[in-house]
Parts: sequence; structure tokens; C-alpha cells
Amino acid sequence: MKSIRFYLTLITILFLQSPLSAAETIPDPLPVNKGLHPIDWVIIAFYAVSTIFLGWYFSRGQEDTSEYFVGSGQMNPILIGVSLFATLLSTITYLSTPGEILGKGPVYLVKDLAMPFIFIIVGFVMLPVYMKQRVTSAYELLEDKLGLGIRLLGAIMFIGLRLIWMSLLVFLTAKAITTMLNVDETWIPYIVLSTGLVAIIYTSLGGLRAVVITDLIQTILLFGGALLVIATITYHLGGFSWFPTEWNENWDTQPFFSFDPSTRVTYVGTFLSILIWYVATSCGDQVSVQRFMSTKDAKTARKSLAIQLTVSVVVSLTLAMVGFALLGYFKEFPNEIPAGIDLKKDADKFFPHYIAYHLPVGISGCVVSAMFAAAMSSIDSGVNSITAVVMTDFFDRFDRKPQTERGHILSARLLAFGIGAIVVMASSVMGSIPGNITAVTNKTANLLTTPIFCLFFFALFIPFARPAGVLVGTVLGTATAVLIAFSGPIFVPNFKPTDLDPISFQWIPIAAVTVNLASGSLVSYLIASFEKNR
Repeated sequence: MKSIRFYLTLITILFLQSPLSAAETIPDPLPVNKGLHPIDWVIIAFYAVSTIFLGWYFSRGQEDTSEYFVGSGQMNPILIGVSLFATLLSTITYLSTPGEILGKGPVYLVKDLAMPFIFIIVGFVMLPVYMKQRVTSAYELLEDKLGLGIRLLGAIMFIGLRLIWMSLLVFLTAKAITTMLNVDETWIPYIVLSTGLVAIIYTSLGGLRAVVITDLIQTILLFGGALLVIATITYHLGGFSWFPTEWNENWDTQPFFSFDPSTRVTYVGTFLSILIWYVATSCGDQVSVQRFMSTKDAKTARKSLAIQLTVSVVVSLTLAMVGFALLGYFKEFPNEIPAGIDLKKDADKFFPHYIAYHLPVGISGCVVSAMFAAAMSSIDSGVNSITAVVMTDFFDRFDRKPQTERGHILSARLLAFGIGAIVVMASSVMGSIPGNITAVTNKTANLLTTPIFCLFFFALFIPFARPAGVLVGTVLGTATAVLIAFSGPIFVPNFKPTDLDPISFQWIPIAAVTVNLASGSLVSYLIASFEKNR
């Protein structure tokens, strides 16, 4: 039965193939390094300096905030699509996908089936409506229909979402680096500081153009790093013997569907949660909307979306292969598993460990640069987008902006630097949330994704929406998300971090968006009916 489930997954994601046979004689384990070599650190330092130089280079041509925040609305759709992907990928996905595949199972890949549906919904239903109005902040779209209060609510929720997101990802990056360096977690604040500092400097200087160009470089490094891990394991084992041909004993039970809400992941739950998350992020998150607004029109924005989703599928499948390869390698050489690390419970640690201790000198530096790149690609986008929201929805909206454009740009740069500093400090509290990277992300950074999207859905697609009804929907939808995310500590006495939550994190977006839209629509309809009958 487990073998049937496994092959159903592979067929579903177009992976059905016969793995190449391994060499008859299994070689000795890869030589173990002592960690990152000085050459690796030189490569990492060169990458950091290069990104700061790009920020300075693009800062020279900035004459107004339109150029700083949206690249004057004429940016290349291919670059925007890659930038969208790099921003939403981040270190979280880069580390979590191999760890999820290695420690839990391959059903996570069913998410790629949602991409065509996401493209149709966002590209042909949502983007034509959004692109009719050229705005710097997405939350300007809310004021005309629902008033200033809802606009400010959306802006505040977005700021909270991105601050939590960035704090989480720099923490996870730093934690992975401690694994590579074989040092304890007391080093995390120092690694967070260095990662955040580089990203903040080039973002606050260069604006969106610097962010987009560095995102392209970072995507190349990410993809190349994953391919290098696959290539070294395949070469060493003499073929693709690491590719699994049956359900691995290390994996969880992952059914097609389950009526038990505590089942961690299912095929259906994965598909629906990813579909809702992508649509909500594309249509409610300033990071995405700001990039769409930097293109010429709805057609070019749709092209950017197509590129983003295509790159996402390619890299997702590649990172899954990394998980399969790592599982195959450490199953073949169990003595190579570090002391105190379990193949199932600590699956997120194997990717960074392999990078630091098994890749050749120089290649490790490139892949570590890719990990820093993944963190910085989300920090730079988040800082730039939060800065755009604060400047547009608060300073400019209430006539608190500087008198000159140069003063406006200077204020934006200083604000970007301050936001980055907050992220660095907030990352220190992220280690207390239980679960692997995938679960922790859904329990924290994704809590506000659907409530923000629902604000836009009410404003643009519900003709009878009323601010009071929207507010009720937001409160109830957010409360639903929080209760599901922390259902274990809230509802189960003596709950342990290793226990299954009574309601899986996969239900967060599904339940939150349903409660939000249903309750908000009902209250809005009642208010509209009352107004009509007065």
C-alpha cells in the first residue's frame, strides 16, 4: 500500500521514471571536511561586497520615489518574474523543501499541480483589475471602496506580516550556518547581524532596481547550489541509486485525504493550501503587487507571473531531488550522520551539514552564498516594500513627506535601514516556536496572508461590502488562523513540541479564508440591507 501511494505521488507530479542503476560497487563515503575553508569565506565575502556595490551603482540614477519603489513602472517582466520567485522562495523554502522531503515524504510536491490554476486566477481574474490603477502601495486600492480605516488596517497587517517573515528567515539562515560551522546557537545573533546588514545596505541604497538585479543573481546561485549537491552525490554513488523506488521507512503516512484534522499533510490539503496561499500572496502582499505595478500593463504583469510560477516549479522539483539524494546518501552511509542528529526529527539540518562538510572547497562557499542570497532576497524585498507602504500610506497620505524628492528618497533610505534593524532584533524570539521549518513558517509568517487578501477581495469583488463587515471578517478570520496554528498549546494539556497538533497547519489558509469571507459578507449584507430599508 505504501508503494502504491508513493508511485501515485510521482505520477501526479510527472516524475514517473525508471531510476538509473547504481554502480555495482558502492564507493566509500565522501571525505569529510572540517567545515568551511578560508577559500569559501573569500567567496562569501566577495558576494556580499558585490551586492553592496550594486546597491550603490543603482542609487546614482534615482531622482524620485517612483524610480526607488517601482522602477518608474517600466521594468523588464522577465526580471520581475524571477524577482518574484526569489522573494517568495527565500531561505525558508530553500532549507525546508529538502528537509520536508527527506524527513516527512514527497507529498509536498503536489503543490506544483496548483500552479496552472494560480496562473489563471491571478493572471486573468485579478491582475486586469489591479493594473487599471497605478499605485505605489497596494493598500491605496482599499481606500476608495472601504475607506481610510481599512486602508490603514491593510497596511499595518502587511507590515506585521513582513516583519515576522523576515525575522523568521534570518533566524533560520543563521541557525543553518551554525550547523555548517559546528558551533552552538549562541552565534545566531552575530550571523543574523551580518546577513541583515548586507541586505539592508544595498536595499536602502539601490531601491527596487537593486533588489530585482540581485534577486536574479541569487536565483542563479540557489539553483546552482542545489544542482551541485545532486551532482556530487550522483557522481559519488555512480548513478541514481539514491532515487527512491518505494515508500521510505523514514517518511510519514501521507494520505490522499483524511477526515482526521490532525493528519499533518494530505494530497488535497497540500493542493488547496498552496493554491490559496499563492493567490492571497500575489493579490494582497505589497511585495508582489509592487512588482506587478513596476511592469507596463496587465499583459506584461501576467508574463512576469508566468515566469515566476515556471521557475518555482523547476526549483521546487530540483530541491525535492536534493532531499531524495540526501536521504539516499545518508541511508547508504549511516555512519556519516553527525552525532546527536536524527534522520527524521532533525531532517532540516542535513542539507546545511552536507554543504559544509561534504562538498569540495570552493563549491561550499558558492552554496553558502546561495543560502545567504535566499535570505537577502526576502529581506531586501520586504524592507523595500515596507518602506513603500510606510512612506505612501502614512507619511504621504497625511502630508508628512519631505518637501523635495531628494529628501523623500533620503527618508525612504533611512526608514529602510531602521526597518532592517527591527528585523534583526525581532529574529531572536523565533527559536521558541515548535515544529520543522515548514510548520513554523505556516504558524507564524503565513497567519496574516489570507486576512490581508480578503481585504482586497471585499474591496474589488464584493459590491455590497461595508467597512464594519470587513472588519468583523478580518477579526474572525485571523482568530481562526491563530487557533489552528497554536491548537496544540491552546487545547491540549501538557502539549509537547514533538506532539502532533490536533488541527494540522495545512488547514490554516483554508479555514481562515472561508471564515473571513463568509462572516464578512454576511455582516456586510445585513448592513447594506439595513441601509437600503432605512
